[in-house]
Amino acid sequence: MSSRNSDIDFTFTREVTVRATVDALAATGWSLEEPLGLSYVVNDNDLYDWQSTTGDRTEEVLTLLDAPENAAYHVAVCVYHAQADTGGQLLFFPRCTACSFIPTINRRNLPGSRLFTDVAWYLSALVPALLAVGLAGYEARDTGF
Repeated sequence: MSSRNSDIDFTFTREVTVRATVDALAATGWSLEEPLGLSYVVNDNDLYDWQSTTGDRTEEVLTLLDAPENAAYHVAVCVYHAQADTGGQLLFFPRCTACSFIPTINRRNLPGSRLFTDVAWYLSALVPALLAVGLAGYEARDTGF
């Protein structure tokens, strides 16, 4: 079976915070609590060295990701939708006017196909929440390699 490279790139009308984005997603069933804990990264060394911790450190992690000293770096956190049993990485670009969602946790397949990601499901689960933080547009891709 071929591998999939799926992602959705979001652009915002203004700078957003990771905290505001996560709060907006939480209102629609998303959380930082994934099956294996809470995962995040501050890419200050170009290594994307993911860290894992427990849910009781959520406030500390959000403060770290939104810290002014990290504004010039890519920062990311995994989000998970427990009811749908799926999630992925939410990667914020420097200055947080754009982010990408990459379905990496129990990727949902398009009904009737194991090869294609159900991008429409992710869009319907993410876009309404992101409108609340100033979503300006998105571009979705699902390509094999």
